[in-house]
Amino acid sequence: MATLLYRLGRGALRRRRLVVALWLVVLVVAGLAAATLRGPTASNFTMPGTESQRALDLLADQFPAASGATGTITVKAPADGQLATPQGQAVVQELVQQASTLPGVVGAVNPLQVGAVSPNGRYALVQVQFATGGDDVTDEQRTAYEQVGAAAKAQGWQVAPGGEVLGGEPEIGSTEALGVLVAAIVLIITFGSLVAAGMTMLNALIGVGAGMAGLFALSGVVQLTSTAPILALMLGLAVGIDYSLFITSRHRQNLLDGLSPEEAVGRAVGTAGSAVVFAGATVVIALAGLAVVNIPFLTVMGLAAAGTVTVAVLVAITLQPALLGFAGRRVLPRRLRAVPTDGTAAQEDDADVTDRPAAATTPTTDDRNGFGFRWARLITRFRVPVILVGLLGLGLLALPTPDMRLALPGAATAAVGSPARVANDLTVEGFGAGFTGRLAVVVAGDTPQATAAAVPQVTALLQRTENVLAVAPPQLSPDGRTALLGVVPKTGPTDEATETLVHDIRGAVSGIPDADVLLTGVTAIGIDVSEKLSDALPIYLLLVVGLSVLLLMLVFRSLLVPVKAALGFLLTVAATFGITVAVFQQGHLADLVGLDTPGPLISFLPILLIGILFGLAMDYEVFLVSRMREDFVHGETARQATISGMGHGARVVTAAALIMMSVFGGFVFLEDPVIKSMGFALAIGVAIDAFVVRMTIVPAVMSLLGDRAWWLPRWLDRALPNVDIEGEGLRTHLEDRTPTRV
Repeated sequence: MATLLYRLGRGALRRRRLVVALWLVVLVVAGLAAATLRGPTASNFTMPGTESQRALDLLADQFPAASGATGTITVKAPADGQLATPQGQAVVQELVQQASTLPGVVGAVNPLQVGAVSPNGRYALVQVQFATGGDDVTDEQRTAYEQVGAAAKAQGWQVAPGGEVLGGEPEIGSTEALGVLVAAIVLIITFGSLVAAGMTMLNALIGVGAGMAGLFALSGVVQLTSTAPILALMLGLAVGIDYSLFITSRHRQNLLDGLSPEEAVGRAVGTAGSAVVFAGATVVIALAGLAVVNIPFLTVMGLAAAGTVTVAVLVAITLQPALLGFAGRRVLPRRLRAVPTDGTAAQEDDADVTDRPAAATTPTTDDRNGFGFRWARLITRFRVPVILVGLLGLGLLALPTPDMRLALPGAATAAVGSPARVANDLTVEGFGAGFTGRLAVVVAGDTPQATAAAVPQVTALLQRTENVLAVAPPQLSPDGRTALLGVVPKTGPTDEATETLVHDIRGAVSGIPDADVLLTGVTAIGIDVSEKLSDALPIYLLLVVGLSVLLLMLVFRSLLVPVKAALGFLLTVAATFGITVAVFQQGHLADLVGLDTPGPLISFLPILLIGILFGLAMDYEVFLVSRMREDFVHGETARQATISGMGHGARVVTAAALIMMSVFGGFVFLEDPVIKSMGFALAIGVAIDAFVVRMTIVPAVMSLLGDRAWWLPRWLDRALPNVDIEGEGLRTHLEDRTPTRV
């Protein structure tokens, strides 16, 4: 593979104008397709096969008028008992009339007629029924709904529209641009050249732009969840910058070693590009592997992110060499650029950069007094204490992990001051937390008589169930074969007691004869999704760990190195989960990330985090350990090879990790708690894996293992294919030709 990529890099540089033109065409075409074909994103999380989803499908068939999105307007009068006065009733009636005439609304229910009034006569709930589902409600309709009740507010009443209809797509603003800015600063410091930093950033932005445009173009035929584009953008930016960084860094080193620009870029793509392809492939495989969980919205999220990563890899190994060809030796700091032997200023005409040899400079030698070398010597000298302290520290960070609770996002954890949060808090204030997580029980019989006989039995069982506050009278479908009963729990939707109640209700009504009794509602759906994801998590983790061992066995021709890498990955995941639980669920230091209300983690965060961190962990592992193996194969001792690998790779891995952390961390500033938690967990995970596991524990363990780290049974060595990630085949190929040198 390295030889193939070497030729690809040289070809891209030679035909750099054509390569750049083709990518610009791709970007423009994808942008036009996105503008014309883009479809709406979905804010709901469906789970085919679960009881709650089957109940929703049945309701959509039997109660078509109620199949659209619902809204709940919470009303608070200025004083207790005011809803019972003629003046208060007139205000409520006017509010109901206004809500019923909103665009997209089928009708609104007067709370005074159905008893949706608090015992103190101060709070009321106005139910609003929309004609379409929440994802089909337009921005204009949603805005009109949020502005209802202006006349009542002028009289001192509080009116807070809420409900599922407020669910919308998270907005991307200027805050995450801070992460990109920090990444640009890291590039400038790392390269010491504005040209190199700017070109690397430009390459990554073109890649993420093409990937995101293609994703939005496909959204017209594939339904995306509202978080899928955010995840794709987050990953596309991070890996795009990192992959370009790896190739540019190797190219610069090749230039300093006296190679011509064409030869330098060919070898950079053949070596660092091989690591980029491998790292990108692991991320893509891990994300695409989310399909094995068999959860549609999670599969779409994984494939969407995998698509942007794939584009980032293609851009790095094709467009990046072309841009490097235009830059020539200007990718180097000014003091290291070539000075011709006659003493005249070097010319940077890109027309002849392909054939022009490097100027007469003395090839640089490794600075073995650099920080990376000094750090590696320290780690290998005190390897046993380093391993023990590292394991103890990560173990302490992982302590909160067993307490992790999962749920779908709700209004209770929305940003303070947002319409959904205001409505939720007002409802809890007037009626209790249970009214924000109401359940729905569907009773379906083969005949109207069977349903009529089952409903009283179900009602009695529900009323006797612990933690049930109230059971609403049944609503019958037009044919009388399906009944809908509303159930109000005493506790909120994400409370553990409510989760227990869902299981208790299902157990209590499971034996009703001649009728199918199903429990649903937003709260029940969230519990079903969380439980299915929790059940799939160990299987997916086993798949990812097994895949990492296999892939690294192919790369390093070793048994112990892959096992060590997999164990390090598990340490990273456990510690990341622990910190995320401590901050977002338990509320420790929540103010530092702008979190208003701690609560359960979003259901798909753990499984998504495993998939993404797996690819990134393998990225750093390959970059560092491949150089260790290269030096070991060429005759250095195991300890010397470990120090050399760390010394050469520490600077680039540090820059790559800081860039990843900056991009992911930029999303922490968004108000949406789901995106905030994803950005935080990914940033923390990268920090732990890069700086604690890969750059501290890994060299200590490699030094401790010594020569045993590279042992592989002969029969297994013969059975495994040679993927040539490290470019051994390329070195053999280059030995048969004379590279352009001074």
